[in-house]
Amino acid sequence: MKLFGVLGDPVSHSLSPAMHNAAFRALGMDCEYHAFRVGPESLHDAIYGAHALGFGGLNLTIPLKEKALEIVKPAELAKQIGAVNTVDFKKGIVGYNTDGLGAKMALEGGGVKIRGKNVLLLGAGGAARAIAFQLASDGASITIANRTPGRAIALAKDVGRVGKARASGFGDLKNLVQNSDILINSTAVGMSPKISETIVTSDMMHSSLVVFDIVYNPINTMLLSEAKKAGAKTIDGVMMLVYQGAEAFKIWTGKTPPVDVMEKAVRERLE
Repeated sequence: MKLFGVLGDPVSHSLSPAMHNAAFRALGMDCEYHAFRVGPESLHDAIYGAHALGFGGLNLTIPLKEKALEIVKPAELAKQIGAVNTVDFKKGIVGYNTDGLGAKMALEGGGVKIRGKNVLLLGAGGAARAIAFQLASDGASITIANRTPGRAIALAKDVGRVGKARASGFGDLKNLVQNSDILINSTAVGMSPKISETIVTSDMMHSSLVVFDIVYNPINTMLLSEAKKAGAKTIDGVMMLVYQGAEAFKIWTGKTPPVDVMEKAVRERLE
């Protein structure tokens, strides 16, 4: 049996085991995926230990994605983003970042074109970095809005190496939303247990807006409820989780996993 796992702290809430184990079962693969609680101070030992034990691969979640860059050999995109969420052991210890691709595929799977679109990205953390790099390199114009504008400015400068990006604080949000085609929340605002919170409300939106919330617990966040009130198109966070997981699965196994089976496993857990 081949073992896989997700490392993080906290990690008990992770839906990755349910998602990946459903895919392994569907493909008849003798593999299992588990969650392991690992803090940053133990990350080096955990990754090298998994390699020594013959693990097939790892995912990394908060707060380990940036720290992993010092431990693994990062692929070019992971190096640019400054974060690793997937580790593969076939040729040494190589780190990838599938978060941005997960976001891109969630949008495209919802029928949304990216090239030439104005994207307003809320937040400037690790997930925001991955999404901004991916969508800017796919031809979108990105505006990064963050409570502390300094972080948004630093990220916009980095993303400017691959495409169009600018920074803003939250002071002019209504105008920014009005001038956007796609609004993406990459912050934790609205995540369980604080489910009544949202940065943008329906009165700030327009009906031709696409609103994508990467928060997946709850599935129907306050932001998405507000978007529906405004008649905007909505995409929930489950699909980004599933698509980034499917890409990691491909990296590890060389097989294309059944995305519908992975999605069903996640939605059943959340419901």
